[in-house]
Amino acid sequence: MFKAKNRLGLVFFPAFDWAISSTHPEREERLLYTQDQIFEEGIEDIDGIHFYNPIVAEERDIERVHFCVPDVKTRLTKSHFISVGGAIRAFKSIMDGEVDKAFALVRPPGHHAHRVVYGDRGFCVVNVEAVMLEKIRQEYGDLRVAIVDTDCHHGDGTQDIYWNDKDTLFISFHQDGRTLYPGTGFMDEFGGPSGYGYNINIPLPPGTGNEGFLYVLDNVVLPILDEYKPDIIINSAGQDNHYTDPITNMNFTAKGYAELNHRLDPDIAVLEGGYSIEGALPYINLGIILAMAGIDYSHVMEPDYDEEKLRQPMDITEYIKELSDTVYDRWKNRYELSRHNLKDTDVVERSRQIFYDTDRILEEQTQRFRVCRHCSGLNTVESRSSTGYNIFGITIPRDACSKCIDDGHKLYKNTPSGRYSNIYLQDRVNDEFFK
Repeated sequence: MFKAKNRLGLVFFPAFDWAISSTHPEREERLLYTQDQIFEEGIEDIDGIHFYNPIVAEERDIERVHFCVPDVKTRLTKSHFISVGGAIRAFKSIMDGEVDKAFALVRPPGHHAHRVVYGDRGFCVVNVEAVMLEKIRQEYGDLRVAIVDTDCHHGDGTQDIYWNDKDTLFISFHQDGRTLYPGTGFMDEFGGPSGYGYNINIPLPPGTGNEGFLYVLDNVVLPILDEYKPDIIINSAGQDNHYTDPITNMNFTAKGYAELNHRLDPDIAVLEGGYSIEGALPYINLGIILAMAGIDYSHVMEPDYDEEKLRQPMDITEYIKELSDTVYDRWKNRYELSRHNLKDTDVVERSRQIFYDTDRILEEQTQRFRVCRHCSGLNTVESRSSTGYNIFGITIPRDACSKCIDDGHKLYKNTPSGRYSNIYLQDRVNDEFFK
């Protein structure tokens, strides 16, 4: 029997009963074609590849990460609980030593879901990777983690959740936000006061191909990971950089995705976007599975693959080299940049508008991060939505000092209830949630 070099766990959840519409790009066929492909290729017969059923995430798992307005049960469907549960099950298989690596092929996706959730934006309601990670941290202890987001769209939700957390390095390389939803993900989005420099964006020009993606990986992402030394690497594995994807403008290939995964060598991958249901996803997913299992992927190729047609133009190559140098220099100089930007500051305030494109909701939000010498600092969010909610959320971080813990509970207790429609407290030290 053929044997995998790495023991690999796979979790499939196509979410048959959930779709934005029957013809929407984010629908169950995204995984059904992949499922057919891997069974046709005999992946289930390879020694060392194990299939797991998803579990159902709990309401408490969601509350550990999100302020769902008005509450979790109102915002999530059963499919969302199972999608998150599938990722948690995949991660548990690694932590319990059942496998070496895992790939959660689940939907609905999640990397556009911010801390505050009013509805669906970018096809995402709940942040799958973040809820998965915080569940594992709660059960297995603190981990130093790198999340590498390779979706074509900027992972703005994951960035928001880990904005002030230096123990969670977030790296996103994606199509330039000036040309694609959600219009964010620029180099100056560098993190909050306690996580400054640990939020890294690499906005790539439309038309980037295999050469560009692998150059960024080799010259920016891997050197940073070598210096950061994470305990776990999570690949937020969006597949919409493919040259056939209907809603993006990149020229990546299935073999390119497999090679990227081979070089990145993540512990766990979680499916995000990718909407070329027949022309790309079955081949990309097959390539990633083979790469993660340590099996030859050199023969994975799309039926319409044309190397000459997909060759990256020289001007894009030169642009990406300059961009990579700039991003890496910023990482190397993050402490100097932090001292310059945060000098004599007690609280850092961040105000913005967030648009929920799927549910047509506009949110106005202000976050405040305390600069604390002893921990990453108590932080709050005030948020008002076009649906009429006006909420106040308080987060006591995992590493909070006694003063930030006490101040967080006092703030929750003393905030006038008539001022907001909903008041929430996340106490990450004691793993408690109040609403």
